[in-house]
This record gives sequence, structure tokens and C-alpha cells, in this order.
Amino acid sequence: MMKALSKTIIATAVTVATMSTAYAAEPLTVYGKLNVTAQSNDVADESETTIQSNASRFGVKGGFELNDALEAFYTVEYQVDTGKDSSSNFTARNQFVGLKGQFGSISVGRNDTLLKKSQGKVDLFNDLEGDLKTVFAGENRLAQTATYLTPSFSNFTAGVTYVADGDVKQSDNGFSLAAMYGDSGLKKSPVYAAIAYDSKVNGYDIVRATLQGKIVGIKLGAMYQQQEELDTDVEDKGFLVSASYGIEDITLKAQYQDMDNAGDSWSIGADYKLGKPTKLFAFYTTNTPESGDDEENYLGLGLEHKF
Repeated sequence: MMKALSKTIIATAVTVATMSTAYAAEPLTVYGKLNVTAQSNDVADESETTIQSNASRFGVKGGFELNDALEAFYTVEYQVDTGKDSSSNFTARNQFVGLKGQFGSISVGRNDTLLKKSQGKVDLFNDLEGDLKTVFAGENRLAQTATYLTPSFSNFTAGVTYVADGDVKQSDNGFSLAAMYGDSGLKKSPVYAAIAYDSKVNGYDIVRATLQGKIVGIKLGAMYQQQEELDTDVEDKGFLVSASYGIEDITLKAQYQDMDNAGDSWSIGADYKLGKPTKLFAFYTTNTPESGDDEENYLGLGLEHKF
């Protein structure tokens, strides 16, 4: 199975690269990252040491200018889990095709919802044990979606994701809305803000507000969310706060999040930049379930390289 999947991925990349050259399309971009940690995990009074992958990925993306006003674009991305058996270490991530022009852009396929995208970079421990999804619902990547994004107007962008009820995670048609202001990387604007809403997406109705900014060199972030699980009619409220500060090549960071009926999580960590694509990092996370189960403690040292 692994050999067949690997051959399929390679064949896809080669075919797309050939098409890109033949039709003088926008250059094909091969991209990805490897993020691997050595961790000590203390869960349910049991300690375990792991060498694990954290959402490492491989993808190709590109586009083709159809005419002066219209361009086609695509992304095909897979998650690579170095810690799993070789027969199961590839899983699908965002995989979609679309069109863009002065009207904005529309894409169809497997994609993150607009509510998920609206978080920007407020989650400083994304893909690690202190990830936002530890206690928050709404971090959805769904297989049968259509997404429309408006052009940017004075740093404002809005959009909607439609989720078909044919998706295995859906019992009904759903949609995800978001309005966003600024640059989530805080490089082109001093503030990033977003408001988002999910209706009948993966079993939840959700309202989420996100804010991030920089004050005297400190990046501060906050998120507030109300979520209702449709099967149980249980409504929960929660929040997240995060902060980071850079000292030359070192970035110190901390984060706390809490959600009714789910629990809370806090994390501290540091990144050391070895070069533009590579960093060393360390973190400590404690997750405390609302159920009363034993708290979970994670200590990790990792290396990330982007390409």
C-alpha cells in the first residue's frame, strides 16, 4: 500500500510539473515541512518517551493564466507522519482546485473551513500538544467543500465555505463564514482581527472572535468562542490568550486556553532560529480535562525545517 501511494504521489508531482512546463503556467511550487520532537509524555499516570512527527507535510501548488482576467490554481497536500508504520504514514490534507480574478476566488475540494482559517496565527502551539483543538471545537478540514473569498478591500477580506451533506462528517449541509482584517503575520499591519461563524459544521454551531497585535515588541493574541453541540444542545464558552517576545534569534512564548465542559490547557516554550527555514524549539504543556481525568503533561524538544 505504501509503495503504491508513494508512486501515486510522485507520478502526480511529475505530471503536474510536466503540464506546468508545457503550458508555461505559473511555476510549480513543491513545498512542505518536517517537524519532529523527542517527547516525554505523562498521561493517565503512565510515562512514555516518543520520537514523533507533528503535522509534517509535503505538497505541490501552482496555477495557470487562462486569460487576462482569470487564473486557475490548485493545491495537493499530504501529511507525513514519520512516527507511524510505513503503510499508514500518508494522510490527505488540503487538496483543491479553483479560479481567481477580480471577483475574488472560488475553490472546490478538501479544504480548511473559513472559521478555522480565521484564527490566523494566534495559536502559538499549533500542531503540538497545546494546540487550539485541545479544548476548542471548529478546527475542521472537510472533504466536500466549496469556498469563496472576496478580494481585499482596505485590508478587509470575507468569505464563505459551503460543506455538502455528502461529507462523512456531515448529517446536513453546513456553512462557515468569516470576515478578516489585516495581516495574520503582523508584517503588513499592526493588528489582525476576525469574526467567524459555523452553522451545522461537523456537528456544531460556533461563533468565534480573534484578535492579535504587537505592542512594544510583544505579540499578544486572544480568542473568544461560543459553541453548541447540535446532538446534545450543550452550549459552551471558552477563551484563549497568547503572548510571544523575540530576543534576537530566540522567541519566548506562552499560551492559556479554557473551554466549558472540555477543560483547560497551558503551554510555555521557546524557538531558536538556526536559519530562515530551520528552527530548534522546546515546550512544556499541561492539559487538564474537565471530566476529572488525570492531567496530561508533555515536555518536548524538536527540530523543524521548511522547504
